[in-house]
Amino acid sequence: MTHGKKVWFIGDGFWDSHSNGLYPSHESVCVLNTTDTDATITMTLYFEDREKMTGFVAKCGAERTHHIRMDKLKNTEGKSVPMDVPYAILIESDVDIVVQYSRLVTAQSEMSMMSTIAY
Repeated sequence: MTHGKKVWFIGDGFWDSHSNGLYPSHESVCVLNTTDTDATITMTLYFEDREKMTGFVAKCGAERTHHIRMDKLKNTEGKSVPMDVPYAILIESDVDIVVQYSRLVTAQSEMSMMSTIAY
C-alpha cells in the first residue's frame, strides 16, 4: 500500500540569514516515499516580488525518507534558494509521497523549530 500524493504545497518558506554560529538556520522539505519506486521530486519557488524559480530537483529512494535541506539545494542553473525572502513551494513527484516542512531559526540563543505537514 502506498500513501501520500503527487502534488504538495508549502505556503511559508523563509531561509533566515542570521544564525548563532553553532547551528545554521535552515529549512528542510522532509519526504517519505512508501512506494517501491524511487521518487523524482521537482520544486518550484514562488515569490511576492519576482519571477518564480524552477529547476530544483531531488530524489527519494523507494521505501525511504529524504530530508531536502533548502540551504544546500541548487537548481539546474546553479542558483540557490535566496535568503531573507519569503516564498512558497510547489512540490511535484512522479510517485505518491508524503511531505513535511521544518524550519530551524537560530538567530538568537533561544533557537526555534517549526514543523508542519504540507498541504
